[in-house]
Amino acid sequence: MAVSITNCKPYSDRVDAALAAALAWADADQHADGYWVGVLESNACMEAEWLLAFHVLGHEYPWAEELVTGILRRQRPDGAWETYHAAPAGDINATVECYAALRARGWSADAEPLQQARAWIVAHGGLSATRVFTRIWLALIGEWPWSRTPSLLPEIIHLPLWAPFNIYRFASWARATLVPLTLLSARAHARPLPDGCRLDELFPEGRERFDYATGRRGGWYSRRGWFRAADRCVKRLVGGRRLPGRARTVQCCIDWIVARQDADGTWGGIQPPWIYSLMALHAEGRTRDDPVIARGLAALDTHWSVRRHGGRIIQASQSPVWDTALMLIAQLDCGRTPAARPALQRAVEWLLAHEVRTAGDWQVRSPGVEPGGWAFEHANAHYPDVDDTAVVVLLLARLRHDMPDPGRIDGAIDRAVRWLTAMQSRNGGWAAFDRDNDSQLLADMPFCDFGEAVDPPSADVTAHVLEAFAALGRDGSDPAVQRGIAFIRGEQEPAGSWFGRWGVNHLYGTVAVLTALRAVGEPRDAPTIIRAADWLAGQQNDDGGWGESCASYMDPAQIGRGVSTPSQTGWALMGLIAVDADRYAPAIRRGTEFLVAGQDGGTWPEPQYTGTGFPGYGIGARAAITDAAAWAARLQQGGELQRGFMINYNLYRHYFPLAALGRARRAMR
Repeated sequence: MAVSITNCKPYSDRVDAALAAALAWADADQHADGYWVGVLESNACMEAEWLLAFHVLGHEYPWAEELVTGILRRQRPDGAWETYHAAPAGDINATVECYAALRARGWSADAEPLQQARAWIVAHGGLSATRVFTRIWLALIGEWPWSRTPSLLPEIIHLPLWAPFNIYRFASWARATLVPLTLLSARAHARPLPDGCRLDELFPEGRERFDYATGRRGGWYSRRGWFRAADRCVKRLVGGRRLPGRARTVQCCIDWIVARQDADGTWGGIQPPWIYSLMALHAEGRTRDDPVIARGLAALDTHWSVRRHGGRIIQASQSPVWDTALMLIAQLDCGRTPAARPALQRAVEWLLAHEVRTAGDWQVRSPGVEPGGWAFEHANAHYPDVDDTAVVVLLLARLRHDMPDPGRIDGAIDRAVRWLTAMQSRNGGWAAFDRDNDSQLLADMPFCDFGEAVDPPSADVTAHVLEAFAALGRDGSDPAVQRGIAFIRGEQEPAGSWFGRWGVNHLYGTVAVLTALRAVGEPRDAPTIIRAADWLAGQQNDDGGWGESCASYMDPAQIGRGVSTPSQTGWALMGLIAVDADRYAPAIRRGTEFLVAGQDGGTWPEPQYTGTGFPGYGIGARAAITDAAAWAARLQQGGELQRGFMINYNLYRHYFPLAALGRARRAMR
């Protein structure tokens, strides 16, 4: 006989008290304009690269020393800097970039933090172990020859859509970064560090004896080997010569960049295209007084820069749409309604005002589709994404009858659903930004040794779309839903879990899929669901919580394992409640008690990173990692994820536990 979640008064009273405190905290955290947004923390590369960019641009940022303080506060005891909180090892690229940034600010090589960092760098392979992007930064400050970086030709912008290296075959974030980088590379742009600040000490045997060769992943007869040979040929053919029509090509790239500047002055709502576009335009002769560059620099003084770590950080991106939608869903889970709370109505109005109604790069692969959807950030009108759009649709579907103008909401939902339907890939899944953006050929290019070059469908994004469709009454009889379910089933791991592309990791993916499958009508006792839910329940820690380390992206032994965190515990609870609150009652009870006991000041502390930007595989999708050592050699990264990019969304710690407790309380009743 199934055991129900107990409704004993002391236990339910504690849950009620925790919910009341969390809702009060959410009320106080709401912005005056109606939205919520948490600080998006990544790693010290962000601040280091901005300091290097300020040197290249000749720009004196008023808060530069606060960035330095923030960098120093994050240095590990061993002298390195890491990719995410409590990573098993430091990151050679972050450490080299932080070192170079401090030297660019005039720090002596004899300063203790730099001595410690230098010793760590030398002990971990030196500059020879760095990725291409770090070498490009060194080239920009005159410390690495541009001739020893991969060839990036601006002529790529002219390649037709059918060409393998057409820019629209790259992921949205990659193409927006690639175009300005081609200008910097073609011009071999550099502003050398002044004498006394150069990095001679990182070339202990002298620059003339240093091996500048790009790290070799794959033999000469592999596809990567072919790319290296092709790169050599391009360098010999082009050399220092200007190709015919180069002036027209450069202008075409400049026009492409300028046309994609966001309203707040950034590009793509993320750091790489923003920072490289500023430097590329500067390299092409635009001064800091140019309106485009001036807007780009002025954005630094707005919501992008925040106090952190005793100093200041510049966020790699921002998540107001994502945070606002999920915070509202959590409050609906707690029984709140917009009809009764004007503050929630204000948040919905803010979301409706940020619907993307303009054309974007996604139309290249999906021509003739009407714009409709939402982007992640404040002012990104060029790159709406499927994940944010799905979550907003799910929210609007749940509350449209509680708003004063449901017709307006229905219009936004209809446009978004048409857009989402058009963005479904041929394999039945959904990706984040584009349709059928899955050319693994690009991942082997020497340029693409960091992050992910393409944007193929993932189980978590697909699950969010299916859950949104289910909220509108679409179920397994719908052709698009059928194809999405088939894609998800094909992605299930042998143990029962699902890989998490945009959250850490199998906990995130598994909960997203379980919630979606139940929403579209899959029976709770279906073998696929029971296998996944049993796996999820089996990962619960002794303290009642759930946790999974970012290192699980490289080490199969750490999948579903790690220090308990509020956000991941919230995910797990939502997954088990969606499947069968009675069957998993003991696990749910222990999980809610973990959250109630861990609440502090109405919210939850969480230094761990549970958001994912790039796992670092290069292919943009899950990799069947069974042998951690073999994959570490293949990718040149281990659990430290030096090719990856991990994120601490500072509101995950709040709205996921809030939603989980709200759903648990509803299950009790």
